[in-house]
Amino acid sequence: MTAKARVYLLFLIDLAIIWFSIVTSYMFRFSEGIPDKYMLQMLVFGLIATVTFGGSLIYFGLYRRLWQYASIGEIVSVFKAIVVGAVLSFVAAFIILPDRVPLSIEVRAMETILLLVGGVRFFWRVFRNDRSNSKDTETHTIIVGAGDCGILIAREMMGPSFAHTRIVGFIDDSADKYHLSILGVPVLGNRYDIPRIVKEREIHEIIIAMPSVSRTEISEIINLAKATGAKLKIIPALNDLIAGKISVKKLRDVSVEDLLGREPIVADLNSILGYVHNKTVLVTGAGGSIGSELCRQISPFAPDKLLILGHGENSIYTIEMELRKSFPELNIVTVIADVQDRSRMTEVFHSHSPQVVFHAAAHKHVPLMERNPSEAIKNNVFGTRNVADCADKYGAERFVLISSDKAVNPTSVMGATKRIAEMYVQSLNTSSPTKFSAVRFGNVLGSRGSVIPAFKQQIAAGGPVTVTHPEMVRYFMTIPEAVQLVIQSGSFANGGEVFVLDMGQPVKILTLAEDLITLSGYEPYKDIEITFSGIREGEKLYEELLTAEENLGSTQHDRIFIGRPNVLSQNQLELEFKRLERVLSEDAGAIREVINQIVPMQPVAQAAIS
Repeated sequence: MTAKARVYLLFLIDLAIIWFSIVTSYMFRFSEGIPDKYMLQMLVFGLIATVTFGGSLIYFGLYRRLWQYASIGEIVSVFKAIVVGAVLSFVAAFIILPDRVPLSIEVRAMETILLLVGGVRFFWRVFRNDRSNSKDTETHTIIVGAGDCGILIAREMMGPSFAHTRIVGFIDDSADKYHLSILGVPVLGNRYDIPRIVKEREIHEIIIAMPSVSRTEISEIINLAKATGAKLKIIPALNDLIAGKISVKKLRDVSVEDLLGREPIVADLNSILGYVHNKTVLVTGAGGSIGSELCRQISPFAPDKLLILGHGENSIYTIEMELRKSFPELNIVTVIADVQDRSRMTEVFHSHSPQVVFHAAAHKHVPLMERNPSEAIKNNVFGTRNVADCADKYGAERFVLISSDKAVNPTSVMGATKRIAEMYVQSLNTSSPTKFSAVRFGNVLGSRGSVIPAFKQQIAAGGPVTVTHPEMVRYFMTIPEAVQLVIQSGSFANGGEVFVLDMGQPVKILTLAEDLITLSGYEPYKDIEITFSGIREGEKLYEELLTAEENLGSTQHDRIFIGRPNVLSQNQLELEFKRLERVLSEDAGAIREVINQIVPMQPVAQAAIS
């Protein structure tokens, strides 16, 4: 039956209800038979009621609603329509009819119409829901969180758009809610009951609707739920819900980031505003994962000009279009340039005189840099020198180098070149009015070099997922989280610091792979195999954030610390750089030998054992 036909049918049923209510009201009023004088009154009153009640039902939109999604709002609309119809019919009958309609008939008719008109609609809702939920294809769902958010999600999922979804129950840690029903759905237990409930009730989907609880609690709930095999979805944390009410549209799949259990960062916005607002800000490597996120997070602080510099035109174009859409008033200047080109860097600084520089351009892939050490030196060392020298020459106020935990006790060319870059900006700080600093952190989830995209591709292909070593451990942080701390670190810089970010607890790569397979709806080792390929060139089993000689100091932020490594003089570094320049065209062994004299590199095997 079409929607239009259903409306006509419902209208005819309502008319029948009106006549039935009026006739039965007269019959109850006159139990021994309706007198002849009242028979005509009943017919005229029926016609009046047909017009007034029918018009009122149309006016209050009772034929424009989806009754299988009926709720309190629909109850209120039915009540208003019937009361207004009753008042109008009473007034019209008083004016038209010579004899007054008995009040008992008016009241009884209104009550019957209200009961039957509302009853028909809610019977339709129950009938449609029961019919939908009887299908073999229904998805059994539980909602974790029986608060306002969980109730809103449940109410929306009871609508026609989710005809194949059955809300089996709520999970809530409040003992006061146990065995109670909300929207007709029972509260089945607390978070620790999830595995049992999923098994007993054959649950297919778990929705975590607790946006205001801590990330640590969310991580615990996910860990309890992920072993059940049910699909996991989550409403983002409240600080992630920028605009709009909580809705099923906000639901997303649980990600590996949720498992980290890291609390949101509280930034000192005033201190950041003080050194970025109305300034010319340069971001190198702006097309990369970290560089592009730096641009996104700097833009709301309204710099006078944002220079986005990168070597790849496509990635720069992509971030430019995104920023112009999100921040149409922002003065954005795109610069296609290679940081290795000293004359081009000089031209950029001469033309724009950036006051704040975030240097994110670097080669970061460890095995690739092992095989191409000259490129690592040209980009990570000499590229950094070019940008830092220009920042000094053209009077930049601050220069922030994006470094890596691989710079600590490096086993790789990539790590050693990042440590040399740190040393250079620290040495430059001793003679420059520019405040030079570096920020050191570990792996970021979702970046181009992260294991997560590689794992996802392998899972999508049906496996196997390749892990280098079963004991491989890394620190992880989300890209927005790392970048926010980088920007915050810049406000603390007095010059010469290496800021170290609190990376939380280290994560085993094997555990990460298992979690990602589980969150993708598969069972590790059964549906998707995990194989071990061995440690690659330059890698070690675990990363460190501080060298032995660095003393860790605190800052105003509880997630940012200061390390002050030993600094070589500029003259010493310049001599070493000349040696590096001379061996760039030689083989990898000769290049590594010179790097070792600047920053001693540990053998990979030794790093794995220590």
